[in-house]
Amino acid sequence: MSTSHVSVEIASQPQVWREAARLAAESAAVLPQPGERVAIVGCGTSWFIAQAYAARREELGQGVTDAFAGSEYPVGREYDRVVAITRSGTTTEILHLLEVLDGKQRTLAIVGDPTSPGASAADDVVVMPFADEQSVVQTRFATAALTLLRAGLGDDIEELATAAEEVVGWEVPEAVLARTQFTFLGRGMAVGLANEAGLKMREASLAWAEAYPAMDYRHGPISISDETSAVILLGAEVPGLVEDIERTGALVVRFDEDAQLTLVRCQLLSVANAERKGLDPDAPRHLTRSIILEDSAS
Repeated sequence: MSTSHVSVEIASQPQVWREAARLAAESAAVLPQPGERVAIVGCGTSWFIAQAYAARREELGQGVTDAFAGSEYPVGREYDRVVAITRSGTTTEILHLLEVLDGKQRTLAIVGDPTSPGASAADDVVVMPFADEQSVVQTRFATAALTLLRAGLGDDIEELATAAEEVVGWEVPEAVLARTQFTFLGRGMAVGLANEAGLKMREASLAWAEAYPAMDYRHGPISISDETSAVILLGAEVPGLVEDIERTGALVVRFDEDAQLTLVRCQLLSVANAERKGLDPDAPRHLTRSIILEDSAS
């Protein structure tokens, strides 16, 4: 059994999600309201979680929702609320953006560290110290932030957390670990989660991992798939896609479940692949827990 910080953090997600749902109920007034025009921003993992939430909110008809990397936010565009996700509360691009937007647009920060600058940089803040992490690699904070926001949309978090209690014990099949190229595909909310799954594989296990909208996979990316590939499908099934993938020789992995649950399986896969290669999944090369730039205007 793995004793890495990230493995412990992955295993803790069912309870962390329940805590996030309780916090969402307490914070309902500062979360995006139905009908509001919302932008949600983040960097790295937080950006991909932003993508997932934006798609889910629009799918439920709760209002226009756009997701941006923190450095790419269109400052001249008007929103009713701008939501920033930052685990550390110290990410330069996010702090800089909140400073630029101060007094111009209503802002909300979702932060892991209550002592960080991010905890006081926005008009409103939701702090989740129970979801913060020791590992550089983000897992439970990312899914907790998404859970908080999904709870605000009315999604059934208890059902999700109950299902996750089994998912966190999933043992990655040897047949998947035997592959060396990984592609993650999704639709709707699962596009952002596929992006996040690919990032986890690259960060934790230095694997060749890519992610695409499922319907776009046939438009070029399918050319890289062969007998060395595993293609992991998140979210709704795309008719005919499994058959197209299997013809390449790739191994298809799909579960009939909420895409957030499949993301947890992808987290487990990334850790298992790292340990198989003798890598430390808590400390990816060239990465730190927070990206702090010397020039805050960068």
